[in-house]
Amino acid sequence: MIYDLKDTAKAARLFEGWEETIIYSCLQGVMGKILVTDPADPRSACAALGCFRFYAGVPEAELLPGVPDGYCIMVPQTEKWADLIERCLPSAKKITRYATRKDTHFDIPLLRRYAGSLPAGYEMKRIDAGLYDKCLALHMAEDFVSSFGSKERFLELGRGIVIVKDGAIVAGASSFSSYNGGIEIEVDTAEPERRKGLAAAACAALILNCLEDGLYPSWDAHNEGSLRLAQKLGYVPGHAYTAYETWAE
Repeated sequence: MIYDLKDTAKAARLFEGWEETIIYSCLQGVMGKILVTDPADPRSACAALGCFRFYAGVPEAELLPGVPDGYCIMVPQTEKWADLIERCLPSAKKITRYATRKDTHFDIPLLRRYAGSLPAGYEMKRIDAGLYDKCLALHMAEDFVSSFGSKERFLELGRGIVIVKDGAIVAGASSFSSYNGGIEIEVDTAEPERRKGLAAAACAALILNCLEDGLYPSWDAHNEGSLRLAQKLGYVPGHAYTAYETWAE
């Protein structure tokens, strides 16, 4: 049986040294859940938030069926967890993601230049109650807000910037998740609007907004393109790591 661990401190040792802000969110009780099979003395645990699952401790197959409907990114702590995922979920796609360091010192003038570099006809807006609804209804932008579960929670804990053209959201950067001390950045651009600097402008504005409020804007890159954008904005690469993508049939 799988339990939603209420006293998350009991699982903290299993994730020790794993610098992922989504794990921080779950352990701190800000967002997400820590799933275990033994709530009294867990030897295995899964940090679950949005489409992400981080597996730690002793590999345990019972935690794997906790994959949600739809798309999921599963991250194994060890090779043994990776082997278990591959055996239990043979259709999962093995990918490489890229962590960045969590101590970036940003070039503020550079970020301001990027934030102010929108082409004519585009407008930058902060996500408010009305734009929350528009993001949630748009496939490209739904992950800007969806992990928070409600408009109220997003407006309380989240923050984001969208780029609007002719009244429609075409790009943006937002908090995929929040933790005590920062956010994890989510960024996307509509396919026809790429290669115009929109993502860089939105991300730069969001990073500046976070820094003004004393929050760290963490960046974990899903692919090499995302890593290149992160480096353009001043992030320092950390390490590559293995993850698995799954989709509901």
